[in-house]
Amino acid sequence: MRVEFKRLAKDTTIYGVSSILARALSFLLLPVYTRVLDESNFGICSEILAYIAFIQVILIFGLETGFFRFVSLKEYDSDKVFSTISIFLTVVSLSFFLLIFAFSGNIAANAGYNSLSVIYAAGILAIDAFTSVFFAQLRYRRKALKFAIFRSIKIIAEVIFNLLFLFVLPAYFASHPQSVLLSFFTPEASYVYILAAILCSCIVSVILFIPEIFKVKYTFSASYLKVLLIYSLPLMLAGLQGILNDFIDRPLFRYLAPENDFTWEEQLGVFSASAKLAVIMSLFVQMFRYAAEPYFFAESSKTDIKPVYAKITKYFTIFCIVIFLLISYYSNILQYLLGKDFRSGMIVLPIMLFAYMLSGINQNISIWYKLASKTKVAIVVTSAGLITTIAVNYLFMPTYGYMATAWGHVASYTVMITLSWQLSKRYYKIPYQWKSILLYIVAGLILFFTAKLIETPAVALNLVFNTVLLLVFIYFILKKEKIPIKNAKKILSRKTVVNKSPRI
Repeated sequence: MRVEFKRLAKDTTIYGVSSILARALSFLLLPVYTRVLDESNFGICSEILAYIAFIQVILIFGLETGFFRFVSLKEYDSDKVFSTISIFLTVVSLSFFLLIFAFSGNIAANAGYNSLSVIYAAGILAIDAFTSVFFAQLRYRRKALKFAIFRSIKIIAEVIFNLLFLFVLPAYFASHPQSVLLSFFTPEASYVYILAAILCSCIVSVILFIPEIFKVKYTFSASYLKVLLIYSLPLMLAGLQGILNDFIDRPLFRYLAPENDFTWEEQLGVFSASAKLAVIMSLFVQMFRYAAEPYFFAESSKTDIKPVYAKITKYFTIFCIVIFLLISYYSNILQYLLGKDFRSGMIVLPIMLFAYMLSGINQNISIWYKLASKTKVAIVVTSAGLITTIAVNYLFMPTYGYMATAWGHVASYTVMITLSWQLSKRYYKIPYQWKSILLYIVAGLILFFTAKLIETPAVALNLVFNTVLLLVFIYFILKKEKIPIKNAKKILSRKTVVNKSPRI
């Protein structure tokens, strides 16, 4: 059993690295996007990518999870399960692409997009749906390293194509105005270039899977597909709610953004750029989830484990507050990652950092309904969050613009945390240390606002003040948690109980 857990831990680490790499490289491309593209182009790109995230869940039908469920059951032929899903997703994705391609002109005209972007978005969605089951097969076969290599190649390819398109093509087109490549790109750098880069990276994925594609003995079973869809469609619906909660505010800019000196595209572009800087918090949350979830499940049979869950949530919150203060205090430096036209949106960075922190706390709290097999609660909790997001944006975006969008995320996650916690008291009570958690959050916010109140025109002096305040918070934590200061460095560098635990 211990050997198996070690294998699971190794696999999880590999999967985690490839997923985190994707987000990290996306973050590193931000300085490029915000210098090469204007706010409007970046805003339109953000809206299209939000639609892609939403439609992607629909096109896969939850069949990735369905594949894992039925391929492991003895009464089902694993090869037939895989080939049935492959054929189904191929037909669906190809039909979707052809349909969008046929009406791309009308869609683009109604949405105000370049028609190429509609075609490229359809291509991205179709290929991702097609390759999803092949990536799932690698996971089922426990070929974690191959999975990570393929994912990493795709990510690196996307970066290379972005740099190539954005920096090379505009100059080339300026000197070659009759180039045939202009049939696939705009003469100047635009959001079309980003979508083209993503599409090219998707094509690279297909090329990588060519040997696997031709190895499959394709047989289709309508009866298999029926049971697969019955099982998978509810999962798709639950996934849609989560995606909508994260991305629905992007399309809402088109209809609710205030009419002022800036277009809705420009407002969305400025907001999206600053929100992406908060991905540092999101990366920490994701890294923690990869380590913590397997630990929660592995230790769930122990009778005295619930207080440990509570303590983990408390320390997770502490680390998040430190990250929140660290990034907020040095945002005057971080702003230079953005092009100068995007820096006006930096005001939302602390709010989005706080929202991502709440998102992480919500993930910790929500583990109870997975452990208690009450997964239907996820739909209730996520629905409440989605309704809150829509309501806040609808009521306040017309007046406050993207500030309302940022606070909408905070409100949404606050509602989900509260609802999930209240339900947990009924079904799977965990003694969360809410007094300590709230104390640390309030202390962090007080220090944040203190820094704002004593802020001066002298940037260097502000950094000194902020560093002192950050050290004050860390000292406060060490004293409150009764951690000897002389051992703090040792404790922080030591692997925590979560990292020592088996990972899935």
